Amino acid sequence: MRPTVVREVHAKSILNRSKIHDYCINPYTGCEVGCVYCYAALFMRRYSGHSEPWGQFVDVKINAPALLARQILRAKRGSIWIASVCDPYQPLEERYRLTRRILELLAERDFPIVIQTKSARVRHDLDVIRQIPDATLGLTIATENEATARLFEPHASPIAERVAVLREFKAAGVATYAFAGPLLPGDPEHLAALLDGAADRVLIDRMNYVPTVRRFYARHRLLDALGEPFFRTQARRLALALRKRGVAADVVF
Repeated sequence: MRPTVVREVHAKSILNRSKIHDYCINPYTGCEVGCVYCYAALFMRRYSGHSEPWGQFVDVKINAPALLARQILRAKRGSIWIASVCDPYQPLEERYRLTRRILELLAERDFPIVIQTKSARVRHDLDVIRQIPDATLGLTIATENEATARLFEPHASPIAERVAVLREFKAAGVATYAFAGPLLPGDPEHLAALLDGAADRVLIDRMNYVPTVRRFYARHRLLDALGEPFFRTQARRLALALRKRGVAADVVF
């Protein structure tokens, strides 16, 4: 499903401070992937002025590469997160290639890069990413169950493709991680086996119960099944299964 509203806009800033890394870059406002649990869904609608449902609007920051070229000259060296409130490899990237152009620019600078996505499209930029000495690729993989993933992440790449991408980048010498967050229903031991050999480390997180998530859970009768005890138990089981395989695991909640 394509977004109902796509706007080309000129951003005022593209290299912004982040609470998780030193900086973040978001080439797009809004996200076609449309994950029902996305923490950005509520405040990004207010921020952008869009009334469309999350996943059905995207603002394309067409001046992002040129703007970054200017901002990076004044920036103190620090880690850059691509991206914090959108997927940098959502389908519109095929048309606009903003993320690739940003990475081409950053390949000429000495800044650590952390990319996070749910899309196998990132493999098209392996040639650029491997040129960045301190680059890390993260794929969100919160379950091994494809039916569950389709329910929560309707337009993300299939799980098998995401794992394959991690393996490709790891084989090419790029640092990798899997973000198992928010944890979704599935078998932690099977998920650990899937990630073994693909991710250098795994970050494990719980659901953020924004109002849209609560409504979704209520509609699918999941509130009781996926409450706090679920996340505590699943996180503990997944971390243990990963560590038994020699994969570093961090529970971040």
